[in-house]
Amino acid sequence: MQNSLETYLEAADGAGKVLAHARLLIKLTHLYQKIAPAHLGQASHLANYKSGIIVIHAVNAAVAAKLRQLAPTLAAGFSKRGIECNGVQVKVQARESGTQSSTSTPKPLSSRTSRELEGLRDSLPCSPLRAALETLLTRAAKQE
Repeated sequence: MQNSLETYLEAADGAGKVLAHARLLIKLTHLYQKIAPAHLGQASHLANYKSGIIVIHAVNAAVAAKLRQLAPTLAAGFSKRGIECNGVQVKVQARESGTQSSTSTPKPLSSRTSRELEGLRDSLPCSPLRAALETLLTRAAKQE
């Protein structure tokens, strides 16, 4: 079974082109990590290679801007290592975080703080500040 799957993946009429492209991307990824400055290499990754153009995804606009400045140097680095590189294209593609943001936990107010805020609220005229204090006092957990 293993041999027939490998034969299919390497066959020209099977997934041979896809497998060859995947191997090329792995090779280019290793080269990119050697060519790019370490701090930029950690904040970006090689995404694709098509028609002599290297496509790099950066995690944010600042990294992308710096990589665009270094594009000629990066292209020359790939060319020196035997890769046909006509240019480097940089795109911003933020990495997905695996964590979901958690809702904040209510912090308890001491009874003294609650009394002082209630006094402040009562001394204010009807205003957005008074409404905000009312909301704070309503939502805040009371500390016993």
